Amino acid sequence: MIRRLTARTTATVAAGVIASTLAGCGITPTGPAPAGAPASGIQRPGAEARTVQLYFAGPYGLRAVSRPTDRPLSPQQALDLLLEGPTPAERDRGLVTQVPPMAGQLTATATAGAVDVYIPLTVSSGDLDVTAVAQLACTAAHAHVPGDRPATRIDIRIHENLAPSQTPWTVRCGPNGTVTPVTG
Repeated sequence: MIRRLTARTTATVAAGVIASTLAGCGITPTGPAPAGAPASGIQRPGAEARTVQLYFAGPYGLRAVSRPTDRPLSPQQALDLLLEGPTPAERDRGLVTQVPPMAGQLTATATAGAVDVYIPLTVSSGDLDVTAVAQLACTAAHAHVPGDRPATRIDIRIHENLAPSQTPWTVRCGPNGTVTPVTG
């Protein structure tokens, strides 16, 4: 009798293990879940610091793109690269630009703690939406002289279609690629 009970117990345990394996431990099948954008703008450890960060619009907001350079670039040079738009590989990742065409007309001058960006008269104020301003401001701030200040503390003064009585408006690039106005 004991031998039969042991065989019966073994069969019961085996059936339980098989049933729980087939049941999948209560996990129901689901489809893929969105996890957000892949990491970007972070340099590999040990990589040289000779890159420039450009900001493009993507499906998850503004994205930093690091491009290799042979030397540090000025804000003007970085903005010139931005105006060329994303590379084919960047476009394949869903990156686009919201900055209107103005190659050769946009100018930027860096001073201590600030960059003055001059928008040409051919671009109307309606052509610069929030994303375009963020692209310009964050690209210029990250190209500012290294070691001077963190990019989030660089004032970007936007000069657009100014009449003599108007003053530029100032923004800063936030840590997540957002721009905030600077008052005072």
